[in-house]
Amino acid sequence: MSDLNAKPEAELATGEQLAAAAASAEDDDAMADWASALAEQNDNTEVSATTAGVFQPLSKVEPTSTRNDIDMILDIPVQMTVELGRTKIAIRNLLQLAQGSVVELDGMAGEPMDVLVNGCLIAQGEVVVVNDKFGIRLTDIITPSERIRKLNR
Repeated sequence: MSDLNAKPEAELATGEQLAAAAASAEDDDAMADWASALAEQNDNTEVSATTAGVFQPLSKVEPTSTRNDIDMILDIPVQMTVELGRTKIAIRNLLQLAQGSVVELDGMAGEPMDVLVNGCLIAQGEVVVVNDKFGIRLTDIITPSERIRKLNR
């Protein structure tokens, strides 16, 4: 019986040794992977240093090319809208509107009007009359960060 008991202990010890050896081998493999990656990175750095003369640096881009890009879009038409206010109305009430009907809007008198370009709020202003025509005097230009903040509401 002592032989039977000794045999599993010997196998246990061998199993522990195998596990320790496997862990050591995995560590060695990981270290070898890191070493090869670092060597590859060093090789790539040397290659990029030798090819640096082939490509021109980006800092030498002339500022006049940006001006030409802006010129390309200056003639694109956009729709500009000045919004006095909004309201919700039932279809029944909409069908009853006639000449002279008054529709109440949510905008208050003296409140700045919204200026939208292609449906996007870009400014606010006040209504003015110039040569018997309505116009708008811009009082506040909406910054890009404010535009994003208002979109998220």
